[in-house]
Amino acid sequence: MRLKVCQIIPTLEQGGAEKQMSLLAQHLDRERFESHVVVLTHSGPLEQVLRDAGVTVHLVGKRGKLDPTALVRLIGLLKKIRPDVVHTWLFAGNSYGRVAARRAGVPVVVAGERCVDPWKTWWHHTIDRRLLRWTSTIVTNTSAIVEFYGQHGIGSQHFSVIPNAVMPHKDPALSREEFFQRLKLKPRRFVVGAVGRLWAQKGYRDLIWAGELLRVALQDVWFVVVGDGPDRSTLQKYRDQIGAERAVKLVGHRQDAAELMSAFDLLWNGSLYEGQSNTILEAMARGIPVVASDIPGNRDLVLPEQTGLLFPMGDVDQLTRGTFRLLNDPQLMQSMGAQAQARISQEFSLAKMVSAHESLYTRLHQAST
Repeated sequence: MRLKVCQIIPTLEQGGAEKQMSLLAQHLDRERFESHVVVLTHSGPLEQVLRDAGVTVHLVGKRGKLDPTALVRLIGLLKKIRPDVVHTWLFAGNSYGRVAARRAGVPVVVAGERCVDPWKTWWHHTIDRRLLRWTSTIVTNTSAIVEFYGQHGIGSQHFSVIPNAVMPHKDPALSREEFFQRLKLKPRRFVVGAVGRLWAQKGYRDLIWAGELLRVALQDVWFVVVGDGPDRSTLQKYRDQIGAERAVKLVGHRQDAAELMSAFDLLWNGSLYEGQSNTILEAMARGIPVVASDIPGNRDLVLPEQTGLLFPMGDVDQLTRGTFRLLNDPQLMQSMGAQAQARISQEFSLAKMVSAHESLYTRLHQAST
């Protein structure tokens, strides 16, 4: 008999949690698991990916932060699906999903916390703590998140740590010529890049200033930022104010972001807080060294002097110096890239992540019967 597993998530946009959920739902062993995905608020590009993989997708249509009618619809949907395991993702998914699963009589309820969330207020943490009584375990991707929630009254015994995974890349890296043509940029010797949502959490102001310092030092270098978000106009204004438009290009959201990243010499990540960065994983899987802020989530991935470098958060000088050193030492960059690729293959494979979830679901279900 197959276990019926239902993932509940707010949207199917291409964020980090959504990507990991999609990979998991697609690759659960079909002989042992029947996979469903419930989307609370609105769909996104990942819906078709899931449907193409044979995953059943359900849309609830939640409106606004508080929508009691959506909770009623979700309870009814779970009673119809009758899952053996519900796995909820992100705050809205965890809140609505755990309440609905409890009322629908689901025997195993797994929550998911994917990031250190300093934005949460006391009432968010109160909800998280109260919903523990209906939670079999909380899956997270890094011990940094366990430590964060420990400071807010949720002990480590409530967590199961399963690292993120990345799909192996079979397609060749984008040629540098094609890279410059797609972005309409004048060819330069070096490309340093960053990929992600443009908001304060990601530390882009520091990266933009470092990009200008790097251009002054090397001349023949671009810092390319791929992504969009609420801070884009503010960041572009800051770039122009400091005269960095000759060094820094903000190219916005791109469907070909993964292909563009394959042409980077180095990836920068300046996050002020993080769970476990999918972008860093994807870069390392491509054999691209990473220079990242020294925060707990990044420490899980970047081994200093082996797969890249870590710099103290906000230390633009050390970020620039470390990058300058690597770009001037091609052999060191090549060695770091090879070690990064090997680390991802060994420690963060898709098979390993999926297998860990399958074992967890099976164990929890057996314990509930």
